[in-house]
Amino acid sequence: MSNRLKVTPNDLSAFWMPFTANRQFKQAPRMFVSAKDMHYTTSDGRKVLDGTAGLWCVNAGHCRPKITEAIQHQAAELDYAPAFQMGHPIVFELANRLVDLAPKGMDHVFFTNSGSESVETALKMAIAYHRVKGEGSRTRLIGRERGYHGVNFGGISVGGIVTNRKMFGTLLGGVDHMPHTHLPEKNAFSKGVPEYGAELAAELERIVALHDASTIAAVIVEPVAGSTGVILPPKGYLEKLREICTKHGILLIFDEVITGFGRLGAPFAADYFGVTPDIMTTAKGVSNGVIPMGAVFVKKEIHDAFMTGPEHMIEFFHGYTYSGNPIACAAALGTLDTYKEEGLLTRGEELAPYWEDALHSLKGEPHVIDIRNIGLIGAIELAPIAGSPTKRAFSAFVKAFERGALIRTTGDIIALSPPLIITKGQINELIDHVREVLRSID
Repeated sequence: MSNRLKVTPNDLSAFWMPFTANRQFKQAPRMFVSAKDMHYTTSDGRKVLDGTAGLWCVNAGHCRPKITEAIQHQAAELDYAPAFQMGHPIVFELANRLVDLAPKGMDHVFFTNSGSESVETALKMAIAYHRVKGEGSRTRLIGRERGYHGVNFGGISVGGIVTNRKMFGTLLGGVDHMPHTHLPEKNAFSKGVPEYGAELAAELERIVALHDASTIAAVIVEPVAGSTGVILPPKGYLEKLREICTKHGILLIFDEVITGFGRLGAPFAADYFGVTPDIMTTAKGVSNGVIPMGAVFVKKEIHDAFMTGPEHMIEFFHGYTYSGNPIACAAALGTLDTYKEEGLLTRGEELAPYWEDALHSLKGEPHVIDIRNIGLIGAIELAPIAGSPTKRAFSAFVKAFERGALIRTTGDIIALSPPLIITKGQINELIDHVREVLRSID
């Protein structure tokens, strides 16, 4: 390891860190300098067990050989190719590989660089699709309370996390929100998909009645809401949303940035729940978090609706300089190879019962008011400190890091989503870390 990686930089002021308590961090920095498989190494040489797959993205674990080698080879062969009016073979190979994994009927992929960009792309596709179909009045977008769809203006407009919205003005017009599905009074300590709440999908019918279906382009939901604290869809809820959208000619968008690529023990949440959307946004796990990349999947009929008019004309005026970047494509192909060879896209199904039991063993520990789980995702909700919301969970985050585990907190909720290569022994270790932290915080 180089000497520069062993020390904390002597000036931390220039970098304005994202989604970070900057002043607190810079007083006591938490620095990672290397990683391998299930662990990070800190600047002072400690090993930290990764309980969050980085940021919900490192599904195959860290510094995996096939991904590293693919990036190295591609960087030496073709570093960049323009994405507009030009192509390169590897992006078409990747698109074909992804379509082969996708739910049946989702035959086309549009590449982006992040989940936020995938959401913006999907929203624009939905509105433009209705326009090219002669239904230009369908411009309204429906999201959900407590939804997270990235941080661009479209994403925070359809999103429903108050802190992500309140500082940024009026956002997009023509957006409405369904209620979230978190019902702790009925579903606390549920194991897997909760029993109660499917009727909340009927709120979409109320919104349709208010605005009229002829004005609504799309509904966007996370099949499992992650960043807001792991909120699960009640039994039958997603099926009901699909039914209502189909009935009214509204496109259904699944935001699978977190749930895509094995997180639930199936390639996508659409597979896990048996509900196929019209558009599906992904990122994170598509390249194992190694290089920024996103992919938007669409049904054939949506893609084909744009393929009209003179052949020399651009069909969809949207894209990014780095859409399908060659090195990102190489990273994604190396990731898919790793998933396939190690069975990682379905390994979560095998581990889910053990994960569930371990997670729910925390019931009765100090401050715990709810536990939720599905696939290899878990949430431990803590009672907030009166007058100091988020403080208890943040203390747990810091103490866990000091003990040797990386967890994630949102509000007063601890969220866990380890790499899919985690062993049962490492599950025990992670849960034991959380248990000791809960017993040590006020």
